[in-house]
Amino acid sequence: MLIEYGVWVTRLALAVVFGLSAWGKLADRAGTRQAVGDFDVPVRWVPAVAWGLPVVEGVLAVGVLLPWTTAAAAVGALLLLTVFTAVMVRLMRRGKRPACSCFGAASATPIGTRSIVRNGVLMLLAAVVLWGAFARPSVPAGLPADTATGLAFFAAVCGALTWLTGQVGALRRRLDEQALSTLGAEGLPVGSVAPEFELLDVAGDRTSLADLLAAGRAVLLVFVHPGCELCAALARELPRWRTRTDLTMVVVGNGDAVEQATWGVDQGLGDDIPALVQQGNEAALRYRVRGTPSAVLIDADGRVAAPVARGAIATRELILTRKSVRTQLSSRSNGQHAAAHGQR
Repeated sequence: MLIEYGVWVTRLALAVVFGLSAWGKLADRAGTRQAVGDFDVPVRWVPAVAWGLPVVEGVLAVGVLLPWTTAAAAVGALLLLTVFTAVMVRLMRRGKRPACSCFGAASATPIGTRSIVRNGVLMLLAAVVLWGAFARPSVPAGLPADTATGLAFFAAVCGALTWLTGQVGALRRRLDEQALSTLGAEGLPVGSVAPEFELLDVAGDRTSLADLLAAGRAVLLVFVHPGCELCAALARELPRWRTRTDLTMVVVGNGDAVEQATWGVDQGLGDDIPALVQQGNEAALRYRVRGTPSAVLIDADGRVAAPVARGAIATRELILTRKSVRTQLSSRSNGQHAAAHGQR
């Protein structure tokens, strides 16, 4: 009997996942079309795929629950997940990380290692469902009616709560975007006190601005997004600039710490350039940063030292300007010291 329960639970779990995916795509038609296009589907096929994909997922969600269609639906789920995973791997190898939108607006985050692992888990679940379709084809008929119904109701409640959680996250992102659009002039005035913040590092610990300034050096906050190719190109240059300046460089991203850590490793940032994670856009809002890549320079006294550098080119110029100024000051200081020594 325990095996029968396991077979029914795995079917319910797979049905909830594909049901949420289908519903999310249908509810966010614009996002679905954008995601389909970003996944290199030919333009003429984008509308058909954007409509057909959620329909297929909905059919699979229903199919895994019916004893006479479970096997076919499980095979379809395996094939669909395999195609998704292959496309993601191909895009990532080409340096592209488009937003997945696998569950509509609730999952508008760039693809990455976490996406591949998630698909692998779902493929394993589909394989278990396929095995159960042959090993226990009568399920749920052999289970007590009240128990089978109760498990189905529990799965539906879990699916609804998951959907609501995703909607709250999507609403929070939209509110952040609206807040960024109403901030007024981009960036804080030069010389103003830099706002304090506490962000998570990739290990899950909190890092504040005071922690970064404790070394007595100026801090360069580089705001990035894992799905931004310009951000990736700039990030790959940062280790070289770090060795040529006295700056403490920090990369500030959004969303998931594991995703940010993987992204940092892919760009070769290393331990000298830590990656911090905003849960929303709290740091960007405080510094009035509106896009990525952007950089904010904070001097050793905790004050904004320059206007926001918007874009990779402006960020490079900011670093070069800082390096040039430091070199001139150092040369001037050495010259004055030599002159004073000569007078003696």
